[in-house]
Amino acid sequence: MPETIHIPVLPVEVMESLHLQSGDTMVDATLGGGGHALLALERIFPGGKFFAFDADREAVDRFRDRLEKEDRYRDALHTGQIVLTQSRSSDIGEALRAMKVSRVSAIFADLGLSSDQLEDANRGFSLLREGPLDMRFDRESGETAGDMVNTWNERELARIFREYGDIREASRLARALVERRKEHRFRTTTELADFVRSVSRDRHSSIHPATTVFQSLRMAVNRERESLETFLREAVGFLETSGRIAVLSFHSGEDRIVKGIFREDARGCVCPKEFPVCRCGKKARLRLLTKKPIVPNEEEIHANPRARSARLRVAERIDSVSCMEKI
Repeated sequence: MPETIHIPVLPVEVMESLHLQSGDTMVDATLGGGGHALLALERIFPGGKFFAFDADREAVDRFRDRLEKEDRYRDALHTGQIVLTQSRSSDIGEALRAMKVSRVSAIFADLGLSSDQLEDANRGFSLLREGPLDMRFDRESGETAGDMVNTWNERELARIFREYGDIREASRLARALVERRKEHRFRTTTELADFVRSVSRDRHSSIHPATTVFQSLRMAVNRERESLETFLREAVGFLETSGRIAVLSFHSGEDRIVKGIFREDARGCVCPKEFPVCRCGKKARLRLLTKKPIVPNEEEIHANPRARSARLRVAERIDSVSCMEKI
């Protein structure tokens, strides 16, 4: 299996945010190319434990092959100090409980598409490379992007274009796709990309008009929004006191979800202001460490253009006491 070509985004900032120490237990919820994982392993070993997950089996196998070549990590793989699992981020809670893991020091998730996936034409993620309309992280199950483009109704297509891609002409584009497939089903990435350009009002833009269409389909195929919400709500419960969670997003909608759930978990009482005492008993579980997201500097963007839309948010688990318990 070829080695990864993925470049980790905000590597220094992520490591500083997680505040990893030797002997810590860390969870990487989206292994990808493994760049952040290797940096984390350097900080928590010897003595640490590392649990990594990814829906893409190829990502897991590639990273395992990489660790098998390094003496200091090979034994850890075989003794269970390092555990690599093919699993969606939304299933991590169940997976950790099955492994009898109750508390961890740090949790990290990189929500971006890895360069390994994007550069492989057979995965169907890139509109610039001829390939099948797949876009699944887990190629062993689920609908493909081709299934959605060729069978979903106009309303559903318009919805995902609007919600996941912020596409202004979502309804018109969905209608055009449905009319076109009556004559000929969409089969390849370039076929779909060329058609979107031909019907888009932004076809002369410097950014290919199919970019957000591909993004929307990928997010729908892999249920990324739903997985993110489930993951965030589960993950915080596994953090030990002072443990940290860091999430790197590349889409404004995903960043809003991370921001919203972090804020929700950082808030205590939600009773109406007119209540003289708290009755809800809600406890704050997090302390926000990033009021505004951390973003890459111009130097990193120049070296790695795919980093330009990155947003990093970080929070810390706290010992919380509800308002009712304080009274």
